[in-house]
Formats: sequence, C-alpha cells, structure tokens
Amino acid sequence: MAVESLLPANFGYAIFTYLYSFVMLMYLGVQVGGARKKFGVKYPTMYSDKEQVFNCIQRAHQNTLEVYPQWLVFQTIAALEYPIAASVLGVIWVTSRFSYAWGYYSGDPAKRMRGAYGYIGLFGVILLSISVALKLLGVL
Repeated sequence: MAVESLLPANFGYAIFTYLYSFVMLMYLGVQVGGARKKFGVKYPTMYSDKEQVFNCIQRAHQNTLEVYPQWLVFQTIAALEYPIAASVLGVIWVTSRFSYAWGYYSGDPAKRMRGAYGYIGLFGVILLSISVALKLLGVL
C-alpha cells in the first residue's frame, strides 16, 4: 500500500515542517558547539560556573529539546486530520524557537521571551489534537 493512500493529501506540508524543525535543532546544536569552543566549556560539562552567555546558549537548546517530543506528538496528530493548519502552526512554533534562542543568546535570559509567540503554534496543535481525539470518540 502506497503511503499516499494512508496519509492526507496535504500531509507533505507537515513533512516539510518536520524538516524545518530538524534544521532548527541542528542550528541550535551547532551554536552550543561553537559556544563550547569559544568559552572553553569541555564535555560532559553542561553549564559553566563562569560564563553566563554560554549557559544561555546551552539553555536555549536544552529547553527546545525538552518540549520537542511533545510538540512532535501533537504536531503529528493534528497534521493527520488538519495538515495545512497544523503545518502553519508548526512553522510558527519552529520559527519562534529561533527567536527564543536569539533572545537568549544576548546573555539576558529575559530576552528569550521574544519567542513567546510560539505558544500560538504549540497550543494550536494541542487544540487540534483534542479535536482529533473528540472526533475519534464520536463526540464531534
């Protein structure tokens, strides 16, 4: 059975959203690697006692990794029923992680809130996932 017969016609947009998220994660990881060299923070040390900017760069990546699995689940559930809406919301969330990181990279943790608009994308796919669940249960 071909994958095209299993997935919604516009699920390709969701796949491109996943690819975009991969680029974002790799970018954040590379930034941490560069900061390790710049600030002399050796593996396996997670945080520096001396370099606040390194800690901000590390936290931007770590925080994204902490929420990423949940986002993937809700993104996928939502995209199976609402591929275009989920993809738009996914792009909002992924883009917000760049804004979040760039704010954090300033060394002022309060500037990470520049990425707060990402909650639109995250809560959006959560709401769409709830809709899918209610449809499956015959409530909607």
